[in-house]
Amino acid sequence: MHVEQHLGTTQSLPYLTEDYPGTGGRVRVQLDDFVVEEIPLYTPCGEGQHCYLFVEKRGISTLELVTRFARALGLPQRAIGYAGLKDARAVARQWLSVDSVPPERAAALQLEGVRILQVARHRNKLKLGHLAGNRFLVYIRDVPREALSIARAVLAELMRRGVPNYFGEQRFGQRDNTHWLGYALLRGDALAFVRIYLGRPLPDDPPALRTARALVEAGAYAEALRQWPHSLRDERRVLEALVRAGGDINVALRAVPYPLRRLALSAYQSHLFNRLLAQRIRTLDRLEAGDVAFIHASGAAFIVRDVVREQPRADRFEISPSGALFGPKCLLAEGAPGERERALLAETGLSLEEFRLPGIKLKGARRPYRVPLADVQVDWEDGLRLAFRLPPGSYATQVLREVMKA
Repeated sequence: MHVEQHLGTTQSLPYLTEDYPGTGGRVRVQLDDFVVEEIPLYTPCGEGQHCYLFVEKRGISTLELVTRFARALGLPQRAIGYAGLKDARAVARQWLSVDSVPPERAAALQLEGVRILQVARHRNKLKLGHLAGNRFLVYIRDVPREALSIARAVLAELMRRGVPNYFGEQRFGQRDNTHWLGYALLRGDALAFVRIYLGRPLPDDPPALRTARALVEAGAYAEALRQWPHSLRDERRVLEALVRAGGDINVALRAVPYPLRRLALSAYQSHLFNRLLAQRIRTLDRLEAGDVAFIHASGAAFIVRDVVREQPRADRFEISPSGALFGPKCLLAEGAPGERERALLAETGLSLEEFRLPGIKLKGARRPYRVPLADVQVDWEDGLRLAFRLPPGSYATQVLREVMKA
């Protein structure tokens, strides 16, 4: 299947709590309506070559946060570590690590949209996954007082059965196409990549960018580059490579920055996982024969042979059914769950071994179809005030999606 044909298979995601009406309302009317704080896996020990910074960012992504620190310190971005990506449309507090920078120098930085809250030394670089979870505080505005009882009922159901572990919309980028960039990269389809990444003007694009994207669609790369905003640096890099190569479309794939290639491949894995979860949404707390059960305490997994024996463990939230993050080392389910995974894999036209890109190590994994919701508080403060905690890798937007259904 060609990439352009595959673009039409995006599906809406069903709710777990369809039996409860949504509260409606809006989030992020103000930036402070959405606050997330990282729960660290460990705290800095006070010595070592890495400078740890606990920072608050407002209205920018984690990748942009890293870019601003790297630029200010004169370092490559790879010298800066972080444990997780935080929503750009939120107030987010998270840890960063910087290699071989004195804490005093780091603490003195003044960056737009960033506040440094704490600085300490530690021995190792902070890496993805080095966090215990995230705390969230969210306000939902423009709802009647009756929304309080609806929210409590929905959250009680989520605490009982688990939160659907969908990847949130932010995983797929502002243009909702990062996963299709990953698919184009995996298929080696340079033309589709360029059209998706640099073409396809949208109605809400600024006029100059809309014009530039239309020029890309027409193959007028040099003229598009003259119109292209300098603020979109990664896109300009690819477009500049195309112009230097005289329009040789295959050059585009070699010019894609490593972080984007990795993010795009991961986003395509995420998109396929969401489709598997959508098939399982009504029974995500019930095991099936052949499931790969995810052990929440350890992250290990095993094939379910005896549903009657294992279901009590699922009832206690020790284990959950899981879905595939396709990759060369991914353990596929068996029985009916395995048939669904293999059918979706066949639809992509890719094998497990083909889920790889040069220099990118994404082996494939299992992801639980649900995650526990903890420390829940629901109050009324001129609207709904929700506070809760989620494990790392899960999305608060999925909790809000179930509550609001809007």
